[in-house]
Amino acid sequence: MEDKKSSLVSGSLEIRMPVLLFVSILFAIFAVSLSDKFLTADWEQLRSVGFGPSILFPVKGNVYPLGHFTVSVKIGNPPKAFELDIDTGSDLTWVQCDVQCIGCTLPRDMLYKPHNNAVSREDPLCAALSSPGNAPCKKSNDQCDYEVEYADHGSSIGVLVKDLAPMRLTNGQLINPNLGFGCGYDQDDGGMQPPPSVAGVLGLSSSKATIVSQLSDLGHVSNVIGHCLAGLGGGFLFFGGGLVPSSGMSWTPILRNSEGKYSSGPAEVYFGGKAGGIRGLTLTFDSGSSYTYFNSQVYGAVEKLLKNDLKGQPLKLAPDDKTLELCWKGPKAFKSVSDVRDFFKPLALNFKNSKNAQFQIPPEAYLIISEFGNVCLGILDGTKEGLGNVNLIGDISMLNKIVVYDNQRRQIGWAPQNCNPPPRNEAAYGDQ
Repeated sequence: MEDKKSSLVSGSLEIRMPVLLFVSILFAIFAVSLSDKFLTADWEQLRSVGFGPSILFPVKGNVYPLGHFTVSVKIGNPPKAFELDIDTGSDLTWVQCDVQCIGCTLPRDMLYKPHNNAVSREDPLCAALSSPGNAPCKKSNDQCDYEVEYADHGSSIGVLVKDLAPMRLTNGQLINPNLGFGCGYDQDDGGMQPPPSVAGVLGLSSSKATIVSQLSDLGHVSNVIGHCLAGLGGGFLFFGGGLVPSSGMSWTPILRNSEGKYSSGPAEVYFGGKAGGIRGLTLTFDSGSSYTYFNSQVYGAVEKLLKNDLKGQPLKLAPDDKTLELCWKGPKAFKSVSDVRDFFKPLALNFKNSKNAQFQIPPEAYLIISEFGNVCLGILDGTKEGLGNVNLIGDISMLNKIVVYDNQRRQIGWAPQNCNPPPRNEAAYGDQ
């Protein structure tokens, strides 16, 4: 295979022919937070468990029809805002590079301009992106190049750089750390139509290359990530443990040797409050996936449970609706999942190694209403999509929950939560 070599020279990126490497990463930057007034006025239910301050910022997007959730982050001096896809399944943050590039679909004013700030191959951040047999290629310019490939066949190739990332902590302190992230010059969106409108990806795995890990190493926040995605769109994201609820959370340990992913198990599937006969699952929490994916065996079993339970209900299969793999139509077009909620039983994932750690998936966390007014199953056959035996809990099943990835205690937690209470002061969402 070929690899794309490049170098940052005098503020420009000179592209040369290279040797392809698979450094499974993603980008690194920071986050824009909200004011203390917003926090005390509207997030009083999110009480600290003693991890210190956090960085909090609002989320945009939805599961359907957009298919992603994003945050706006600022980088550079003067700072420039970039809209980034939240992805707990990725290692490094990257943004589109303002150089000669391939696959650049955004307006030029949405691109990041490098300024002779490439990360050296000897930098610990570069080493954090490496895996056995996948070390960055040594080049004459000694810079750290990367290539990322995603499960949807999208990819990003670029160079690691470092720049300032201004942000405000929830205690009011302003910080301006120098953080590493990817400057991507060759992007492939995996054939999405239309191409995504985001400026890059915010990698939030447990890798040492992530922004949160860098902020933790600098002593600004603890290595904890949390998000709350609202069913009707929007929500919030935070870095640091200061906003982790002090009670009401269910916790399950992150599996060892999970290679940076937030994986846990074994778990058993429950349907309608009863064991569904599906056991021993390893599950990965991945906010970069819009939908939930089960391997073919598990998907087939869940599909059978649903179809058998729908017998006698006024729903018929809608094979002409290609929105998702499995859709049903009713006597008339549905407007929201609440119209069909009574036809479907809740699912749940019971984690065996944790006390009372049951991840509830009500109908509104596994169904969508398509543009044609049909109800579609937001759980897909991952084996058919090239995921092999992997089981992913995607955005749809994490709606209306606060989900916390605690990299310090190596655990994942969740609790029901209203993810979109209106702030008393809209100015709280403004720039710092």
